[in-house]
Amino acid sequence: MAKTRLFIIRHGKTMFNTIGRAQGWSDTPLTAEGERGIQALGIGLRESGLEFARAYSSDSGRAIQTMGIVLDELELKDQIPYRFDKRIREWCFGSFDGAYGGELFHGVVPRVLDVEDYKKLTLEELANGIYQVDTAGWAEPWEVLKERILEGFEAIAKEVEGNGGGNALVVSHSMTIGALVCLLHPATKLNPGVQNGSITLLEYENGQFEVKTIGDISYREVGEKILEK
Repeated sequence: MAKTRLFIIRHGKTMFNTIGRAQGWSDTPLTAEGERGIQALGIGLRESGLEFARAYSSDSGRAIQTMGIVLDELELKDQIPYRFDKRIREWCFGSFDGAYGGELFHGVVPRVLDVEDYKKLTLEELANGIYQVDTAGWAEPWEVLKERILEGFEAIAKEVEGNGGGNALVVSHSMTIGALVCLLHPATKLNPGVQNGSITLLEYENGQFEVKTIGDISYREVGEKILEK
């Protein structure tokens, strides 16, 4: 059986990413720049010679759009199984979904939690802070959030393994990927931060994940050089 590896991609840059809004479960499409970045990623993956057996994304439009571009560049659309999984969505920011990120991350959360810089909070503290300030009651406390994320990625890994292993493409979101890394690698307590179109690589064996790379942009860089020619 081939080794099970998840190539977890952060979706391409969106309209809300560009203007600094907290996207969460709300959604906007990729910008032209975002589409080009993911096209470059797809080209870089194609140039690497890697083969992919399955594909997964969250059910958010920006993740689906990202996967479509990658599969097009790899000439894998309709060639490998692809399904959506809502468990690997971004965090829900509740009543702050779609609001300016500065208002939430630099204003409300630091004020409520009495800290100067939200980036010094652990993801557990941040999630519970967002849950605390959400007046709609939609945001998830850390215990619920981490269970959802782990369950989603473990289900994907087990499905890939159960079908003979190999490499799988997975499109998810910045804070979800960050939370997953923190859960799997306890030394990482703060959000590691991953760029649009980067790859975080996990290996899965005997029911255990191993984090191999975090936020790798080398594939995208290879593709960008080819696009520039």
